[in-house]
Amino acid sequence: MAEVQDGHYDSSSHSTDSLRIDPIYESFLCPLTKQVMRDPVTIDSGVTFEREAILKWFNDCHSNRRRLVCPVTRKELSSTELSPSIALRNAINEWMNRNEVAKLDVARKSLTSESSESDILQALQYVAEICQRNRSSKHVVRKDGLISMIADLMKNGCTKVRQKALETLCVVAKDDDDNKVEIAAGDNIRTVVKFLSHGQVLEKEQAASLLYELSEDSALSEKIGSVPGAILILVGLSSSKVENLLIIDKAEKTLENLENCEKNVRQMAENGRLQPLLRLLLEGSPDTQLSMAAYLGELVLSNDIKVFVAETAGSTLVNIMKKGNKEAREAALKALNQISSFESSAKILIEVGILPPLVTDLFTVGSNQLPMRLKEVSATILANVVASGAHFESIPLDHNRQTLVSEDIVHNLLHLISNTGPAIECKLLQVFVGLTDSPTTVQNIVDAIKSSGAIVSLIQFIEAPQREVRMASIKLLKNISPFMGQELADAFRGNFSQLSSLVRVIGDNNGISEEQAAAAGLVADLPMQDSVLTRRLLQDGAFATIISKVIRIRQGEIRGGRFVNPFLGGLVTIVSRITFILDDDPDIVAVAREYNLTALFTDLLQMNGLDDVQIVSATALEKLSHQSKHLTRIVPAPNPGLCFSIFPCLSQKSVATGVCRVHHGICSARESFCLLEGKAVEKLVACLDNNNEKVVEAALAALSTLMEDGVDIDQGVTVLCDADGINPILEVLCENRNEALRQRAVWAVERILRIDEIAYEISGNQNVGTALVEAFRHGDYRTRQVAERALKHVDKLPNFSGIFSKMGAQ
Repeated sequence: MAEVQDGHYDSSSHSTDSLRIDPIYESFLCPLTKQVMRDPVTIDSGVTFEREAILKWFNDCHSNRRRLVCPVTRKELSSTELSPSIALRNAINEWMNRNEVAKLDVARKSLTSESSESDILQALQYVAEICQRNRSSKHVVRKDGLISMIADLMKNGCTKVRQKALETLCVVAKDDDDNKVEIAAGDNIRTVVKFLSHGQVLEKEQAASLLYELSEDSALSEKIGSVPGAILILVGLSSSKVENLLIIDKAEKTLENLENCEKNVRQMAENGRLQPLLRLLLEGSPDTQLSMAAYLGELVLSNDIKVFVAETAGSTLVNIMKKGNKEAREAALKALNQISSFESSAKILIEVGILPPLVTDLFTVGSNQLPMRLKEVSATILANVVASGAHFESIPLDHNRQTLVSEDIVHNLLHLISNTGPAIECKLLQVFVGLTDSPTTVQNIVDAIKSSGAIVSLIQFIEAPQREVRMASIKLLKNISPFMGQELADAFRGNFSQLSSLVRVIGDNNGISEEQAAAAGLVADLPMQDSVLTRRLLQDGAFATIISKVIRIRQGEIRGGRFVNPFLGGLVTIVSRITFILDDDPDIVAVAREYNLTALFTDLLQMNGLDDVQIVSATALEKLSHQSKHLTRIVPAPNPGLCFSIFPCLSQKSVATGVCRVHHGICSARESFCLLEGKAVEKLVACLDNNNEKVVEAALAALSTLMEDGVDIDQGVTVLCDADGINPILEVLCENRNEALRQRAVWAVERILRIDEIAYEISGNQNVGTALVEAFRHGDYRTRQVAERALKHVDKLPNFSGIFSKMGAQ
């Protein structure tokens, strides 16, 4: 026998012959388990068993109420007394120790790539069995250099050998830190990790178990985490829905062990496992909290992770931002900047009280103020939070119950915009964009801007060299333009260069951007009757550029995404400015002729689905058509003919060839803006069927110009009849959708009923009669007058009725 030294046997002191592996003696085997006994005991029958095995037999007999018999002799036992067989145990131990030395020697010779597969597998089995039986043998395995030999077999070409090598290393590593360090030497950990992503199922299982054993040594945690891709693979396995439970469990436990190293925690966070980082942020020392907050600010987080972080750590981060030192506040601000950029997570931050400290940080001056680079972060967070669309008018900032839209707060923010650099300017402008996007807070901002006189300062940013500043400014001004159109017009008249800058933005040919759509909308909202601004736009060449863009969009040459419709609506509205200042201005009339506006707006009437475009186009056609009676070239009128036909096919008055029936002159779409010559009547009639009341009202107003004073009303009605427009107008009257439509419809129907044939046909229509009666009873003074005349046309009222005095019949 070899002498025992330090708990193991020194095999070097024996000859080769003495290292022969002895066979197992039958007496060494337990009759129940068929395994070599470790603690042999003899029972009343004289038969020897493994203690644990015979105790289990006794318990089973008792539990199942069977007779207590010897499992070998089947003789009934009178006692369950166990007598340790010390001599046999010693013999077994001697045999096992002797064979361990021999088996390890065999393993040393067989654990090479030159050995056969069966010899290698047998050698690995020897090592595993020895280490499982005797913990002290693990030291022998390490001392004899077997660990490195086994580790090399992980790269063997045989799957069975690789799997057995991983299994054996797992046994060798268990509860032995020195062996773990030996196994982790060189690139062995990298090889083990490789099995996790590319190995067979059994290889994966053994590799996951081995990596878990190695991770139990805290000194190796950092080394495992330093292997490229190791943590990412483990995170993927731990959350997998396709791997088996053993692999998932071992991956999860390995990650839990690796959490002891901050570097690993950071990697886990980077790969979507945020819980360890957040735990350190919430429970760690001040230094650890600072480190985790700083790293959180560097991560790129998905939206659902931002919500999770806000829910878990939002309150802690806000508290650090309020009470921490400058370094801690910086880290917290950067983290909050990350998680505030999503609407849902931003709302959570509002709930945990982020607004008051943010505003305080922005407004504080003097020795306690934040550096400008951190004020920029605070401004960015505020912009993110405001973009969430919360009800800021009801969220108090201080004990005075001031809110973000209180006049003093808005004044301070406006002052800050004018006294900081471009970065903070941009973010604060975005704050105002968010506040003016909301219908519940826009009026507060408008009132504060008016009371501060800041509009002149705000429009200066239109010319900012920084595109983000310029875009935020334009978006803000667009949001407030419906409420401050006159103030904006006054400001632009004070500095035309800013209006010219807007035109340049609109004219940019790089697709259709949000900035262009906002710029077009802003100019479109300026007072339409402001001839000074319109002439300035003409001088800048704006209309030529804009009309070209409208035509190209209409023809599909310019394609845009979500901004194309608001952009087109703004462009069309800007062009329509020309039609608001046509009266007594030959130069403007010449411009309308040059750009053939009648044809342009007639074509745009067909843009179904774009109600704003149709409303603007119909309104523009109305204003153009008002000019037709003044611009038509008059020729001598022919002799009137007789009218024989009745509605719906009216008789045609005799009109000289080439002369407009309605305007009794030479008309054209381009020169006199004639709706009839411009083929606009049918398209306007089609608009009367629109669900949008404003589209219907604008179209009806344009059609009514064919029946206004100064034109041939009878022929105008005839034109409407030819275009199948009479019944749609009557339907508008009968639907009685709103007062404005009723007024227009009553006026139009009264003109139509002046034709006796039509009045006769309609007199039997009860719906029309009822609608006129309702207008007569409930309309305003003017509408009641017109309704009275209409009712007389259909004999619903006697002609001698004196209910109303005659007042300037139209």
